[in-house]
Amino acid sequence: MAYEAQEAHRRAALVFTLFDANGNGVLDAGDFDLMTERVLAVAEDSSGADRQALSDSLRRYWESLLAALDANGDGVISSEEFSGFVLNTELFGPTASAFADALATLGDPDGDGLIERPRFVGLMSAIGFEKPNIEALFDAFGPDGRDRIPVSTWADGIRDYYCPDKAGIPGDHLVPATA
Repeated sequence: MAYEAQEAHRRAALVFTLFDANGNGVLDAGDFDLMTERVLAVAEDSSGADRQALSDSLRRYWESLLAALDANGDGVISSEEFSGFVLNTELFGPTASAFADALATLGDPDGDGLIERPRFVGLMSAIGFEKPNIEALFDAFGPDGRDRIPVSTWADGIRDYYCPDKAGIPGDHLVPATA
């Protein structure tokens, strides 16, 4: 398997564990509700429209997964079903893009186009990423002298994370090193 594909599979496996917010080993609608609650709790000062956009993007994320992958109609998605989907940018690209824009926008409640480190860490922690990995990602995005990154940099980084042909990207910092 090519290096890029290995990295993409590792990223997809991590995303599955994070989206399995209730820890039952499969993805279900409750996982996406729980993820939404966790992220929105960090973004209480964001506008109602921005909070709704995040909620809508996660709902569409779940609906896209269910429609594309739940072949047996059991209402859940296994890790095997999930990895094939997220690595298909034709199916997943629009869903990932909407989520990327909504999440990055929540990072900028004052609308200045920049995300401060504490807000970034809070949102990424709410999703379930580990703090050292979050810090490494933020640093990889090249923060300015006031420890901020552009909203567009984060949104583009999220989109890159789901591209199977990309490796050596900032998002790779989110995946724990393997032994």
